[in-house]
Amino acid sequence: MKKALFLLLILASINIQSQKFEGLAKTPPLGWNSWNTFATDINEQLVKDIADKFVELGLKDAGYEYIVLDDGWMAKERDANGNLIADPIKFPNGMKALADYIHSKGLKFGLYNCAGSKTCAGYPGSRGYEYQDARSYASWNVDFLKYDWCNTGKINAESAYITMRDALKAAERPIVFSICEWGDNQPWKWGKEVGHLWRVTGDIINCWDCEVGHGSWSSWGIWKIINMRKDIRKAAGPGHWNDFDMMEVGNGMTDAEDRTHFAMWSMLASPLIMGNDLRTASKETIKTLTNKEVISVNQDKLGIQGFRFTNENNTEIWLKPLENDNWAMTFVNMSDTPMEINFDWNKHDIGDDVNGKRMDLKNNTFKIRDLFNHKNLGDTSKNLIQKLNSHDVLMIQLNKI
Repeated sequence: MKKALFLLLILASINIQSQKFEGLAKTPPLGWNSWNTFATDINEQLVKDIADKFVELGLKDAGYEYIVLDDGWMAKERDANGNLIADPIKFPNGMKALADYIHSKGLKFGLYNCAGSKTCAGYPGSRGYEYQDARSYASWNVDFLKYDWCNTGKINAESAYITMRDALKAAERPIVFSICEWGDNQPWKWGKEVGHLWRVTGDIINCWDCEVGHGSWSSWGIWKIINMRKDIRKAAGPGHWNDFDMMEVGNGMTDAEDRTHFAMWSMLASPLIMGNDLRTASKETIKTLTNKEVISVNQDKLGIQGFRFTNENNTEIWLKPLENDNWAMTFVNMSDTPMEINFDWNKHDIGDDVNGKRMDLKNNTFKIRDLFNHKNLGDTSKNLIQKLNSHDVLMIQLNKI
């Protein structure tokens, strides 16, 4: 009897350990990541400046909270005991001191590593050191881990990410776990039990609809990423999100394209992780990034990922069901010239079959709210008529009367 009880206790312990931290990322995480703009050219002062800008520019007030250091924060070699250490030149006071500074601003701190023997930029990876590294992150009060997929050889992706999930749980500090294996191993099929978000594509690049080759891999423009995966929206929900990569808002596209990019990531319930230099961001960029009405669509508690409703005449229309039988809707001008939208509500049967949601316009009227211009546009009893510039977006919320 005692032996059987002992075995049950061991099995219970293993079961507890093999769960991801629950209660985290109930809505898509909002934050900033260093990679898109700075790659490995990062340092302590830069990160402190970014934290300061979160507060100064109203980003914290808008809901952004994670500041994540990507590849290149660590020294080129582990210490004599096999521990990861911060690059002594870039981060002379170490990760714990930097985390303390970020936490003092009411923000959260994230780090990067990789499931392989080395990171993508050639720094020490976590393969074979998962539990040791997880203990380090816990001791530094890390809140978020982005876990990449370079130099992994023939190891199994799901198994590798489960190992780090279990290591984080064993370290006993709740950490949001961001799976970053680029969608190559269909993480939307297994990621829910392993992490809180998972990348669904390779790396993003700051263009509307392009592919930029790098030899054996490519970077992808906004619409290439949006169109890359099919039938994955049902995998998203509170605590488990399809991640369409860090945003390129403010990194060289037009203001209209930035608005569309931001609107689409919000419609897709993707994490909103900024990738620009906040120290030099334009007023229009900050205006887009801090738009609370758009962010509220991304943060809707239903956690339903939006979907394409129609795509004709150079216009894409996307839908996203919201709480209280409300809806978000975006109209995107895909052409290079201005256009006029004339949408007749009576001619469309609007619904989401995956989630069993219907708008039922025959028996209900909805008020129309323009989320970027912060104004009301009447209701669904009349056609919606609006002018839309090239690559720009009309994003509305339909609130049931």
